[in-house]
Order: sequence, then structure tokens, then C-alpha cells
Amino acid sequence: MFVLKFGGTSVGSAKQIKAVANLINNNNRNIVVLSAMAGTTNSLVEIAGYLYKKNHDSANEAIINLEQKYYEVIDELFNSETYKEKGSELIKSHFNYIKSFTQDMFTLFEEKAILAQGELLSTALMHYYLKEQKINSVLIPALNFMRTDKDGEPDLFYIQENIKREVENFPDNKIFITQGFICRNSFGEIDNLKRGGSDYTASLVGAGIKSDEIQIWTDIDGMHNNDPRYVDNTKPLASLSFDEAAELAYFGAKILHPASIQPAKVANIPVRLKNTMQPEADGTLVSSISTGMGIKAIAAKDNITAIKIKSGRMLLAHGFMRKVFEIFETYQTSIDMITTSEVAVSVTIDDTKYLNDIVDELKKYGTVEVDSDLSIICVVGDFIAESKGYALKIFSALKDVSIRMISYGGSKHNVSLLVNTSDKKEALVSLNKNLFENV
Repeated sequence: MFVLKFGGTSVGSAKQIKAVANLINNNNRNIVVLSAMAGTTNSLVEIAGYLYKKNHDSANEAIINLEQKYYEVIDELFNSETYKEKGSELIKSHFNYIKSFTQDMFTLFEEKAILAQGELLSTALMHYYLKEQKINSVLIPALNFMRTDKDGEPDLFYIQENIKREVENFPDNKIFITQGFICRNSFGEIDNLKRGGSDYTASLVGAGIKSDEIQIWTDIDGMHNNDPRYVDNTKPLASLSFDEAAELAYFGAKILHPASIQPAKVANIPVRLKNTMQPEADGTLVSSISTGMGIKAIAAKDNITAIKIKSGRMLLAHGFMRKVFEIFETYQTSIDMITTSEVAVSVTIDDTKYLNDIVDELKKYGTVEVDSDLSIICVVGDFIAESKGYALKIFSALKDVSIRMISYGGSKHNVSLLVNTSDKKEALVSLNKNLFENV
């Protein structure tokens, strides 16, 4: 059995929905995980923002505009009047539900219920289209099996038991349609796995049913060796190890959500990255197998803030680092990079929600400096421990770029460098030229 996830761009129009329907009707037994149609979640976030501010006029206007787009999709997607009517009734029902929130108080959990409408709509439309085409499919609601625990983490046992039950109810069916992103929390309320959560859903489902393969379908032909938004002539990678892919995903490769690697890795289920626009392309296979040493790819992560704590008391002071890290733990803020000296420690974060509180706490232990508008350049491969000369290649390529921090040796798959965001493109292009083109 296969798990196939399609992102918002892949189901972003009636034409694309039809294309995906052809891809999933391939004689395999497939669980198909769909995101909301492209642009829908952003519109729903905008609507929720208006409702928070009790700006009901603007909320209603945004709701009507989004609803009209869906009616246009219905008209193009279905051929028969019967299914045009079914589709219109579906749209009307969901948008009447959204409009009902303009009459009442609005809370965080109601926002989550509104955001869930995008995935509920895309999966229902796909299910209806398959039925119109006489292709058998079953719509299995993710809210029946996808749940998080009291810490907001996926409840793996619950997910495994319930997704298996949902599938076993239809032993002769080949196509199952479900929603990415959305779930219930430990109280049974509608919640979600945060942005990019459809990848995570696919990986959790794949692990839950012990699938043969998890396929992530997007609008690019696999994971590239550099960021094609900034660098010309990048190339898709045929294969990556789980660890290599996780590093690239975490440090900026947009094709794959960082959290989605772990469930597949634990269950040892290969993940294949495919392109809906070029389905014949092989894409990138992510598995437990590492294919050779050397530098494989480069990624960049923006919106990084660096924090330096300087303290004369740090030298040989037992427990100093523990006290620093406990502050970040208290404010649930992850650290990306860390460097130390005898009298200072520097860290980087990408979540500045509690930055002021963190800085105030750190000032108990020394002088604190904060820098923003930074990016992490991540060079990924299998090269740190076993090979020589790669560090020289990397730093020679960046001889004209100001490097703020370096993380080297903590992982055999990653060299991370902190640069000013204004230097990011130059760094990516130079690395590409020196590491991939001049070889």
C-alpha cells in the first residue's frame, strides 16, 4: 500500500484536481493525503483575523470572495449537472458554516475549525470527481484517526490503531482520500499540525499502516542540490539518506516539511519526492541508504536571530551552559546553532516570540547582544568524519562573504554557516559554482 500526498499547488485548480485523479488511479492501493487548494488557507487565516477583530463586514467580504472562487472550480471540474449541483451544495454548506462565526464570539479553537475547511473541501471535491468518473474511492476523515496528545505531539498509537481500522473497513477498495494538516487534540477539539502539516500527516499515516512507500507530490521534480529560487541550473538529487534529507528540510529546503522525516525514518519507509507537473520524472528517493560520501546539497534558512552572552564568570564555571539552555527551554524556543569561547556563548533562533523575555533572563548572567536579519547556509552531505578537503572547498567559496558563525563537526551530514541575509544569494551562488559546477 502507498501513501500519496499532494500539496496545495497540486490541487490548486480544477485542471490540477483532474491530473491528480489520473495519478492516483494507478492500480495500486493508495491512501491519498490532500492539502487545501492553493491560497485557501491564507484566505481562511485572513478571515479568522477579521473575526478576531470583530470586523464582520471585512470577514463577510473575504468569505464571499473565496466562496465564489470555489463555485468557479465546481463549474469547471464537473461535467454533469448532477455533480455540479452536488458540488454547489457542498460549497454552500461549508461556507454557511464559516459565515456562522460572524454571529458569535470567536476563539482560538473556532479559528482551528475554520482553517480545517480548506482540507475538508479539497478532499470532498476529489471524492466527488472520482465518483463522477466512475472511479471507486472512500473518503476517510482525518478527524477520525489523526490526534495529538496533551503535549501537542502526534499520538502515534492512537493514529496507528484508528487508521488501520478505517482502511480495514473497506478491504476491496483501492483509493482512500483523507485530509492532511488537520487533526483533533487530546480534548477532541479540531486542531492542526501547523503549516506544512500535510507532509507530516502523510508520514504518520505511512508509518501507521506500514506502507510500501510514502510519496510527496509537489510542483518541483525532487529535492535539488541548491535553492532554484536564487540559483540557476540546480539539479534534482536521485537519492538522499533520511539524515541528509532531514538536515536540508530543517534548514530551508521547501519541498519537504522537517517533521515529516522522523516517522518514516523510525518505520524505515522510503519517501519519494515527485512532481505533479512532470510525473514521469524519477524525483528524489529518501531512504535509510546513504549513497556515497561528499557534498550533496545546499539550503538556506532565513529570519534568523543571533544572541551572544558574554560573561567573565563563564570561564570554568560548572553549570553555566545549563542555566543558559534552561532559559530557552522555559520559553519553548529551539536553538539552531551554538558556538562557545572561554567567555562567551552565541546561539541562533528562528522563533522570536519570546525574544525580549529571553534576553531579560540572560542578562542575569552577562552582557547580551542581539543581531537579526541573518540566514543560515547549510551544506549537507556525508563527509565530515571520513573525508578531507571539503571544509577548504566550502570556505574558499565564501572568501568574499562575511561569516558570522560556524557549526562544524556536530553532525557528519551538516556544515552550517551564519551570514547576513543580504549576502545569502551571493553565498548560495558561489557555493554552487565552486562545489558543483567546477568539479
